[in-house]
Amino acid sequence: MLINRIFNGNDAVYGLTVNAVDEAVKEHGADKPVGFPHTAYCLPCYYAVTGVKVKTLGELKEALGVVKTLMTRNHELDDALMSGVATALCAEFIEALKYLDGAEPYSEPCYGHLADSIIRELGVPLVTGDIPGVAVILGSAPTAQEGVDLIKSYQKQGILVTLVGGIIDQATELGLKMGYNVRIVPLGKDVTSVIHVVSVAIRAALIFGNVTPGDAGALLTYTKDRVPAFVNAFKPIDDVILAAGAGAIKLGFPVISNEDENIVEVPGALIACPDVADFNKVSLEARGIKIKITDIDIPVAFASAFEGEIIRRKDMQVEFDGSRVDCAELVQTKNMDEVEDHKITVVGPEVDTFEEGSKHSLAYVVEVAGKKMQPDFEPVIERKFHNYINCIEGVYHTGQRDMFRIRISKDAFNAGFRAKHFGEVLYAQVKNEFEAVVDKCAVTIYTDPAECTRIRHEVAIPTFDRRDERLDTLTDESVDVYYSCILCQAFSPSHVCVVTPERLGLCGAVSWLDAKATHELDPNGPCQVITKERPIDENLGSYEDVDEAVQKFSQGALEHVTLYSIMQDPMTSCGCFECICGIEPFSNGVVIANREYAGMTPLGMTFPEMASMTGGGVQTPGFMGHGKHFISSKKFMKAEGGIERIVWMPKELKDTVAERLNKTAQELYGIENFTDMIGDETVATDPEALVEFLTEKGHPALSMEPMM
Repeated sequence: MLINRIFNGNDAVYGLTVNAVDEAVKEHGADKPVGFPHTAYCLPCYYAVTGVKVKTLGELKEALGVVKTLMTRNHELDDALMSGVATALCAEFIEALKYLDGAEPYSEPCYGHLADSIIRELGVPLVTGDIPGVAVILGSAPTAQEGVDLIKSYQKQGILVTLVGGIIDQATELGLKMGYNVRIVPLGKDVTSVIHVVSVAIRAALIFGNVTPGDAGALLTYTKDRVPAFVNAFKPIDDVILAAGAGAIKLGFPVISNEDENIVEVPGALIACPDVADFNKVSLEARGIKIKITDIDIPVAFASAFEGEIIRRKDMQVEFDGSRVDCAELVQTKNMDEVEDHKITVVGPEVDTFEEGSKHSLAYVVEVAGKKMQPDFEPVIERKFHNYINCIEGVYHTGQRDMFRIRISKDAFNAGFRAKHFGEVLYAQVKNEFEAVVDKCAVTIYTDPAECTRIRHEVAIPTFDRRDERLDTLTDESVDVYYSCILCQAFSPSHVCVVTPERLGLCGAVSWLDAKATHELDPNGPCQVITKERPIDENLGSYEDVDEAVQKFSQGALEHVTLYSIMQDPMTSCGCFECICGIEPFSNGVVIANREYAGMTPLGMTFPEMASMTGGGVQTPGFMGHGKHFISSKKFMKAEGGIERIVWMPKELKDTVAERLNKTAQELYGIENFTDMIGDETVATDPEALVEFLTEKGHPALSMEPMM
């Protein structure tokens, strides 16, 4: 009975798809372009399963014939599950038709198709466990309150929640804040919109997993083993929803439902759960997701799902802004007898004495002590404050050091959140995350303006200046070891980052000091020591030690890696890179695009298209992923002539790196205001116009040795 219902649902969706495609061809013609926006994969699910990119309505009609071959009818469970995959592909075709002629079929609160850039943004938090799982909630809950309670239970655990169908209206009815920034993503109200979360899982396999398009077996293995997703489907479950659920099960995502009629359980795959209140527990057990419990004594929720929450001015109770008043955040290493563990002190008035909407000074000093604590770890801990404070529900943090801004929302304030609770959060998270080196921790919160001024100018800024001076002199040559980082192997099995003082991890989040601290904290963890005692070619950044390390850590997938070349054995990329650099042959230079840039580059490719050939742990000579900070490094493409090869980057990125890049160009080549010579999208997005601009500016790349 279960198998027949899946077949019936698949047949119904296939029939609707055939009719929809035929009507579209009749109206627009077979040559009409079709595909989702902001992706390098056209129709990602079909491309991943078959290896064929569908770009026109005519090709879409042909693809229906391929989908038909998946609809076997041997009345075996696996045949039914493959029919579920066919249902998913049909849903993708129906959804793609909604985007014809650049249409924007989804409006708030629904997202529809999610861009490749969002999948890449999800990479790091999925790898680190900040997003421990992905929930797909489908249909209408028995009551709106039960539905919202379920959503919030996942949100508080940091799980990314996607919504399809009536649950979206229920969440809206109860005023639930939704959006990608709080990890509650309403996809759409039609059941076919569930394909947009399936597409996320499948593109993760293409982007991070080096899965070859068309290798359906490797694709299904990857989604099952490495994408921690599951489905919650509310009753009633009709045949179409059941067929879609079969596709999810084939991908390795268990389906949990409160349906109590005409459903046969499939152990570990299709699970009956009569009480919606138990969905969370049953779902996590079915997918093997373990949630790290963080018990912090504050009156609001604390979870990574709130990390992207933005507090608008109209919604804020109070603001602390280092650009207008004196603010600072600082870690200080002390002797063991100087720190009273878990001592939280507030110096100055509490926030309930501040006028609503007002701006004030704030400084917090975290004193740490431990037998293994080192001053080098202080900035590593400080950088985590941004994440810690942003994980507080109703609190917003941006910036760092003495130039941060914090807003407390009216909702958080009304729930009882006060300045002292910053201390509780910082204490708990520093002790949890840095337990290997921090034995004692105390936090002092300053709200007194005079004290904030003293802390900022007499304590914090001199400390920051001393650290910066040391970091500026920290070079690849000045250290004895580098570090590996294989954190992203949870998603990209063959990728290995080699982190040096002058080349941070390509995600932009792991510096050499971070890697050093990570190794100290977890000697058997993702960051291991790599010696540099046997150089092969120091201009290339080639070492026998490095080659042996990447062979070991990639399980033999890599044999040689150079640190300073884009042409010869460049370092691999997982897909989490902040930027991609690629050769532009007309100008004899390189183009750099950052993930936020959505436009065209002079390479004739968008960022997602560049990324499709760069990620997945493969070496692609002529292309490399990297962090923004690396652009101004003296080791950037050193083997090919260095930063003088940079001929184009998006204006926003150019403005971000200008100060440091100009400084490097002045020190290395005596070039003033080098970024003025670099093109951007306001100048040219085609190679001919770019060369004309570079010639006018006298860009050095035009007279350098050919790269190829």
